[in-house]
Amino acid sequence: MNFDNNNISEKPVIIRQLDDYAINRIAAGEVVERPSSVVKELVENSLDAGALKIEIYVKDGGKTYLKVVDDGQGIPQKFLPMALSRHATSKIDGTDLLNINTFGFRGEALPSLAAVSHLTIKSRFTGSDLAYTISASGGIIEEVKPAALTKGTEVDISNLFYSTPARLKFLRTDRSEMMSILDMVKRFSIAEPYVSFSIKNLSHDKKGKEVFKTIQQSGKVSLALKARLKEVLGKDFWENCFELDFNREDIKLFGYSALPTYSRGSGNLQHLFVNGRPVKDKILMSAVRVAYSDFLPRDRHPVYALFINCKTSDVDVNVHPTKAEVRFKNPGIVRGLIISALKACLAEHGQRSSTSVSNGVFGAFTSEKRPSRTLQGNYKNPRVTTNSNERLLLDEKTDSYEARLDPEKDTENLSGFPLGAARGQFHENYIISQTDDGIIIVDQHAAHERLVYESLKNQLEHSGVKTQPLLIPEVIEMKDEDSALLIENSEELKKCGFYVEAFGTGAVVVRETPAILGVINTKSMVLDVLDELKDDTGIKIVSDRINAVLSRVACHGSIRSGRRMKSEEMNALLRDMEVTPHSGQCNHGRPTYVKLKLTDIEKMFGR
Repeated sequence: MNFDNNNISEKPVIIRQLDDYAINRIAAGEVVERPSSVVKELVENSLDAGALKIEIYVKDGGKTYLKVVDDGQGIPQKFLPMALSRHATSKIDGTDLLNINTFGFRGEALPSLAAVSHLTIKSRFTGSDLAYTISASGGIIEEVKPAALTKGTEVDISNLFYSTPARLKFLRTDRSEMMSILDMVKRFSIAEPYVSFSIKNLSHDKKGKEVFKTIQQSGKVSLALKARLKEVLGKDFWENCFELDFNREDIKLFGYSALPTYSRGSGNLQHLFVNGRPVKDKILMSAVRVAYSDFLPRDRHPVYALFINCKTSDVDVNVHPTKAEVRFKNPGIVRGLIISALKACLAEHGQRSSTSVSNGVFGAFTSEKRPSRTLQGNYKNPRVTTNSNERLLLDEKTDSYEARLDPEKDTENLSGFPLGAARGQFHENYIISQTDDGIIIVDQHAAHERLVYESLKNQLEHSGVKTQPLLIPEVIEMKDEDSALLIENSEELKKCGFYVEAFGTGAVVVRETPAILGVINTKSMVLDVLDELKDDTGIKIVSDRINAVLSRVACHGSIRSGRRMKSEEMNALLRDMEVTPHSGQCNHGRPTYVKLKLTDIEKMFGR
C-alpha cells in the first residue's frame, strides 16, 4: 500500500456500471475455480433436470475440452437464450429463498462459463419433435438453431479460461485436474444411487478411455446406497464399515462409517451430504474427528459416507458461492448428533478388527519352491519334539513360549469364546489362538494397551483413578516452561492419577502414580505426559485432554513386547478383550488382532 499522499490521484471518483461480459467473468472467478467446478455445475443442472444417466467426457484434464451429456427433460427452444443470461433460473421464483430443494439456483453457471470458454448447448425438451442448439463465446450469444439429439441435453465446453489466461497458470497438471473431476463425480454418484455416471478420458484417443462407471441402482434407498458404496468405495470399505441410523429433533443422520483400523493417511475418502448435497463443511468434519479422537492418531483419517437430512428451512446452503459449506439453524444439535451417534456405533463394533489387515497377512505369505530331498535315517528337529498325543512342544532352548495345553480339554468350549483359546506365543509379542473356524494372532502389547486405557477411563468415570504413593517421591528436572506447563495442568493430572507438585525452579516432584501401572519408570512417564500436553494445547475440552493423557499412560502400563506369557495369562488377556469396548484396535488406531479363517488357510496349501 502506498502511503505517499503526493502520489494520490486528484482525478474525480467515477462510479461505473460494469457490462455483462465483465460481470460474468468476475462471477466465473467465484463459481468456476477449475475444470471440476465446471463439471459440478453441469452435473447439478443434469440432476435437477431429472437425469438418470450422466456421461462426462474430458480432454487434457478438462482444460481444452469438457462435455456433459444427460437424459433429463431438456430445455425448451424459447428458453435457450435466457439460460445464458445472468440470474436466470428455472429452479426458484425468488419468493422463498429458504425453502430450496434443488442443487443449483443462482443462475450464474452457464453465463459465467460462456464468458470464459467456448460453450455450446444442445437440448431436446421432453415432448418436442426437434432438438435445438445455441453457442456463446466471449459474451456473444449466437442464434438458436435446429440440431440432432434424441433426448436430454449436451453441454460442450472448450478452451476453458481462454478469456482469462491468468487463471490457466493456476491450474494443476492434467492428471491432478482429472483426479479432481473424478472425486467430484464420485461424491455425486454416492448422493444419487439411482443415477448412472460415467467418465471418459479423451486424451488417449477419439473413443476415449472409461475411467469411472456406475450402474443405475434400484429398489429401496438403503439397498441402492449399499450397492453404490460398494461400487465407489470398494469391497474393502464395505467389509469394514458399520451402519448409522439416528434421529434427533427432526434431524436424521444415516450412512456408513469405517472401523478405526481401516483409516487412511488423507481425508479424501470422507463424504458428507446435507439434504443430498455433497458438502465439505469444517464443522461437520470436526465433529467426526472428535468422535474418532479416542481411536486414531492425528495423522490418520476415518473413511465415511454420512447423510444429514433436515428441514430445508433449518439449513442455509447459500453461504458459499460454490455451496460447498452450509450453515445450520442449530449447529450444536447437528454436531452433538454426529458425535454421539458415531461414538455409540464405535462402542458397539469396537471389538471388530479390519478384514483388510487379514487380507494383507495372506498377501504376505508366499510359497517358495525348494529342491526336494529325501531324509535318510532318523531325522529330528532339535527344537521340536512330539509326544504320544502328537502335540508339538518347544524345548528349553527355544526363544518362544509354547502353552502346553490338553487339546481335548481346551477345544471343547471354543464356541463360547469369540477369540478362542491360546495355543502359544511367538517372538515374545504375538499370541496364537485357535477358534472354531480358524486362528487369531494377537499383538499382546497393543491389546493390553487398549485394556489398560479402557480400565483407566472406567475408573475415572466412576470412582476416580486409583493411585499408589511412591515410597520415595521422585524429583524430575526439566525446563522452566515445561515444569510450569505440568503445574498448570496439575488438577487434570490428578484426575489421571498423577500427583505432581512444583519443586523449586525447573523441577517437579511426583508423589503418586496410577496404581494399575505397577512399577514404572516415573520420569519417562511424566515426560511422555508432558509431550501430550504440548501436542494438545489446541484442545479446549477438558475431558478430551484427560483422555489423551490417559492414552499415553496406558502405553506405559501395558504388557511389553518381549515378555513371555504363561498359558493362563494369554487366555486371561483374550477373555478381557472379549468384554472390553474398542478392543479391536489399540489407542493409535492399529489392529490388536487379525483373524485367519481355516478355509483360507487351506486354500494356501491347495487343499
